[in-house]
Amino acid sequence: MLNSVAAGRRQAGRAIAWQVGATLLVALACLWRGPAWSAAALAGGGAVVLAGWFSARVALGGAVDAAVPALARLVAGVVVKWLLLVVVLALGMIVLGLPPLPMLATAVAVLLVQMVALAICK
Repeated sequence: MLNSVAAGRRQAGRAIAWQVGATLLVALACLWRGPAWSAAALAGGGAVVLAGWFSARVALGGAVDAAVPALARLVAGVVVKWLLLVVVLALGMIVLGLPPLPMLATAVAVLLVQMVALAICK
């Protein structure tokens, strides 16, 4: 085995820290358009961070197990991540009335930062 579950948890924690930093930077950059855009950026990035954290908890929460239960946890983690992301973004747009462009732009930026962080933080 190349990685332990603990190494996966540490890597997920580092990626989440990078995502928080990227969310704050994009929200700061959106301040020039006003506080609504900055709040929308925080909501979009926060949705990705929250979804990633829940996904890591579900996917990496169990102990070392057989292949089928481990794969089921990984698939469940991905499903939880995308469902939570869609729900939080929809609530931000519908209930809070936040502008969708900064929410979606921040979500995409934070997901890209996640890929970079997972690639370089080994």
